[in-house]
Amino acid sequence: MLSFIGACLLWVGWFGFNAGSALASNGLATSAFVATHFAAAAATIGWLVAEWTTRGRPSALGAISGAVAGLVAITPASGFVAPMPALVIGLMAGVGCFLMVTWVKSLFGYDDALDAFGVHGAGGTIGALLTGVFATRAVNAVFHDPQGRPLPVGWIDGHLAQVGYQVVGISAAWIFALVGTIVILKITDVVVGVRASEEQEIEGLDLTEHGEEAYNLEM
Repeated sequence: MLSFIGACLLWVGWFGFNAGSALASNGLATSAFVATHFAAAAATIGWLVAEWTTRGRPSALGAISGAVAGLVAITPASGFVAPMPALVIGLMAGVGCFLMVTWVKSLFGYDDALDAFGVHGAGGTIGALLTGVFATRAVNAVFHDPQGRPLPVGWIDGHLAQVGYQVVGISAAWIFALVGTIVILKITDVVVGVRASEEQEIEGLDLTEHGEEAYNLEM
């Protein structure tokens, strides 16, 4: 229940994050608002369908994970894509992030208890790449010729090179995040350690780390 409430708060708050980036109450803000909502809804459906197909039943946790994946994926694209491409981005993010947290995670065996990489890392990558595909001057004319006429923005708009630019940006973000994470983890491991003991995990980190109980599970 708390997870579901948190996801709902994220969904509503994300409107201010994406639509508010226009810094005005105008058509671009409206477009970003609609794209954000459509993508989150489509990603929720995509995740649930993938979960239902592979596991035989959908789940509430899967629904909210899909919604967050869609919100993450549409963030780089929200001010540049129309509603229908936003649905495609959300759907691909929902299915793609589901595969990341179920198949890819088990394949490589990395430790990601909250699936931050599978949802945020993969979702952001999918969204940033598809921004280069679906961005259009009809939504946001960011490029102009010397005469002030709008130029194509994304691939479907006639500017295939934008996909390459997105790949360069994604690669730079991945390298920065990877190197920065390794440095932070090494420093943290030396100072306080990055992994709790098995005994602490069994007793509960609320008690061992904070000295208080977050949940009363006694019946």
